[in-house]
Amino acid sequence: MTEAPESASKQALPADVPLSPSEPATATDASAHAEAPARPLVVGIGASAGGLEAFEQLLREMPPDSGHALVLVQHLDPTHTSLLTEILQRSTTMAVIEATDKAAVLANHVHVIPPNCDMMIIQGRLRLHPPREPHGLRMPIDSFFRSLANDQAEYAVAIILSGSGSDGTLGLRAVHDAGGLCLAQQPDTAKFAGMPQSAIQAGYVNQVLPVAQMPAALASVARALHSTIAGTPDDTEAHGASDKGLERILALLRVGCGHDFTQYKRNTLRRRVERRMTVRSITDMAAYARYLQQHPGELKLLFREMLINVTSFFRDSEAFALLKTEILPPLMKDRAFDNPLRIWVAGCSTGEEAYSIAMVLRELMEGISPELRVQLYATDLDDEAITTARAARYPSSIAQDVDADRLRRFFVLDNNEYVVKKEVREMVVFAVQSLAQDPPFTRLDLLSCRNVMIYMEPELQAHLVPAFHYALKVGGVLLLSPAESIGNHTELFESVNRPWNFYRARASFASTRSMLSVGLNWSQPPKLAKDLGLTQRTRDIVSLAELAKRQLLQSFAPPAVLTDQHGEVLFVHGETGRFLRLAPGAPTHNVIEMAREGLDMPLREALRNAEAMGTGALSQRVNIQTESTPIPVNLSVRMLADSWAGRPLVLITFSVVVVDMPTFAMPKLRSRPLPAQVLELTGELERAKERTKMLLEEQQATTEELKSINEELQSTNEELQSTNEELETSKEELQSVNEELLTVNAELHLKVEQMSGMQDDMKNLLDNIRVGTVFLDRNLMIRRFTKEATKVFRLLASDLGRPLADIRTVLEGGDPIADAAQVIDTLVPVERELSLPDETWFLARTQPYRTVDNVIDGVVLTFTDITERVHSMANQQARDLAVAVVDTVPEPLLVLDDKFMVVSANRSYFRKFGGTADTVLGRSMFLIGEGQWNDKQIHEILEVLLPRDQHIDGIVIEHEFGRLGKMKLRLAAHRVALPAKSGELMLLVIEDLGLGELSPQQLQL
Repeated sequence: MTEAPESASKQALPADVPLSPSEPATATDASAHAEAPARPLVVGIGASAGGLEAFEQLLREMPPDSGHALVLVQHLDPTHTSLLTEILQRSTTMAVIEATDKAAVLANHVHVIPPNCDMMIIQGRLRLHPPREPHGLRMPIDSFFRSLANDQAEYAVAIILSGSGSDGTLGLRAVHDAGGLCLAQQPDTAKFAGMPQSAIQAGYVNQVLPVAQMPAALASVARALHSTIAGTPDDTEAHGASDKGLERILALLRVGCGHDFTQYKRNTLRRRVERRMTVRSITDMAAYARYLQQHPGELKLLFREMLINVTSFFRDSEAFALLKTEILPPLMKDRAFDNPLRIWVAGCSTGEEAYSIAMVLRELMEGISPELRVQLYATDLDDEAITTARAARYPSSIAQDVDADRLRRFFVLDNNEYVVKKEVREMVVFAVQSLAQDPPFTRLDLLSCRNVMIYMEPELQAHLVPAFHYALKVGGVLLLSPAESIGNHTELFESVNRPWNFYRARASFASTRSMLSVGLNWSQPPKLAKDLGLTQRTRDIVSLAELAKRQLLQSFAPPAVLTDQHGEVLFVHGETGRFLRLAPGAPTHNVIEMAREGLDMPLREALRNAEAMGTGALSQRVNIQTESTPIPVNLSVRMLADSWAGRPLVLITFSVVVVDMPTFAMPKLRSRPLPAQVLELTGELERAKERTKMLLEEQQATTEELKSINEELQSTNEELQSTNEELETSKEELQSVNEELLTVNAELHLKVEQMSGMQDDMKNLLDNIRVGTVFLDRNLMIRRFTKEATKVFRLLASDLGRPLADIRTVLEGGDPIADAAQVIDTLVPVERELSLPDETWFLARTQPYRTVDNVIDGVVLTFTDITERVHSMANQQARDLAVAVVDTVPEPLLVLDDKFMVVSANRSYFRKFGGTADTVLGRSMFLIGEGQWNDKQIHEILEVLLPRDQHIDGIVIEHEFGRLGKMKLRLAAHRVALPAKSGELMLLVIEDLGLGELSPQQLQL
């Protein structure tokens, strides 16, 4: 149960990152505290293959004003420029920026890791450095998440999205146990489920969600954190209710799980309870306590949340280097085979530290022969962590903590996981144990308890330090973390190395150790001697009595073992190494399996007989085989009347029989001749001995050959194993490269889609504005053209890449090719109006072609159809001319279009024939004046004669003009063609030959 110290949650942030105080405000600054800006959550988001789609979805769902600072860590190709920033910017209005060294992490910003860099966060700023691991073995997500946990503590959020492999799992573990929030994408929604599944199976994920639901979870955590910090100690009623709720929760844990957390630091407990409350959307501790009573499953989850399982291989590498060079060698020096090196790793979590010590021991034992016996015990309160430690399977990301040599020597790669080899696994015995409630191991040479006591109150720490002293031999070494110390117990230990907290046990009979040794209740912290009511004289008597008792037991009591009826060892007294030994293979506590040769069968039979007889004792003499001579031993097996936990107890004692060899005179034998039969038998015996000797020699030779063959097979096996490891490493590297290629492919695919969309948009734009466009390069070669341009140049799709001068055109009024050459030389745009023979007019513009980098790389010709505008201008000019001419003619005159509609009439006409502009202009000539011009002669003149002759002059007609009476008129007509073939006009001049001007009364008619 190792973790970073509590102070990690109080790391400083830069000034541009809002930070709420981590301590409650006092009464004098409550108002200022309430107005302080909320400290942002720093959200680390890790992904690999298939992560781009998940990134985009998360950013689309994330409110732009969420107040969170997002940091994206993706597996990128180190040789390829990343397009991730540009692509993700399209999915959010937040600023998406590529991280730079020492850049502050800002709220409502998205920071993206650059290629070929490892990234950390230190004091709220991103730090970039070149990758330490070779390409293919890098774990950038783990590295960032670990630094995020150390820097931001409970304000850290780690999210695992789509990806293959296990990168992020160990980093997620650090964030989880630093008090932060851990989320993982729901595997069935991920494109690649490897990374989310690895994180979920490791047990460090608070919530498994689809990407769309993650922003809501982040908002809930932010509200809970800010509401907790916004509270003030003046609210004594609420504070007291919270404390009562926490006490009730701890009581439920003690009853439901059997573990007492009351002597652990309250701030740590409160944060972990509040984290579970946030997951369950509960804001009141009393309500959460009621929820625990109604949901026993939640109680187990809360218990797991309370357990702080943060560790790693060779954590604090300087401490392990000191352990290897200065601490262990003196403990191992001149140690007999029957005096094993005893080591205890307390709070071992998932076993990384215990296996690290075992590896160091293996390295130190290389030159020792015979091999040193080691008894290495590792214990923890968390049974699931112990199960993981026993399995000894760890994610491939441990390559960041274990160097390549140790990985090859002590691990086997299996299904992208590293498995500790059998030779190291067999050195460690794992067990579930509570430091506060269970008695310690004893007669230890080394005790490692790192980052465990930092979560305990001082009273419990004061209980554990004497217990550790009691467990160690005099001269044994205690190893604590840099954040821990032995407190005031300087009389028990002397410092060996202060920076890394190595202590050596002193020889001491202090009162606390005396009380521990006589059998205190381990579930309660030791009380001081004055609290027990003991005088100094009484304490001295107790110490001397215990000393005398111990010496008597060591001198006169035989070595003994207390077992159950099946032979499982429960307690060992005295030195039993001459009679029992640790059996090869999986560790066992069965006394029959541990018995030396010659003792196992008698012991098995004695246990069976003792169980059959019930109480009583069985004794017999047996011989134990040793390397030199057999040792006679008295074996005593006794069934005890008392039982333990309902199990019968058996006491087994061993005592070596001392045999005195009496001296006596050998009687003299009379020499007499041996019978022939005796001589024959003697010869046969000699021959049998010779044959036996030959057979033994042959057997020995065969054995040597088999050993040699076995060594060759082992060598071959090691080579194959080495080759397999190299192949596995190559597979990992290829897998990593494949992930990076998938990421690059996804980026390029999105870029291609974006470019394709832009091309479609451009094509539709050019087609719909109906402007003929021709793109030419610097040599006036055709690059691209639009459909409208084919009206000007006879272009085909096969003309791309040809000079424009090769394409025939019938444009009149200028030369577009000459204009293009001029623009290339002068960079001055040219604009002119050109026409086709069919009187289609274009506004031709020739402009330089500029690239995104503002480089001139050709010209652009555009042809805008302006035919309607030209015709409209011509018509208007003609009309203006006609009106001017009409008004200057003294005779009545009408201007008609080709439909005989009146375009204009002069003042003389209105004086002669009456009417107004409103009743005449824009109407057919044959309908004005009540149809006074609707005459057969006039129809013939305008519809037949004038189209044929173009000009008529001097035609006299007589016609009845209604109220004007009969009139004699001379008509002259002329057809005028408009420019640009926009139509024609007819001028009709009317001369009165018989009547004068109309009177005012006639004009009114």
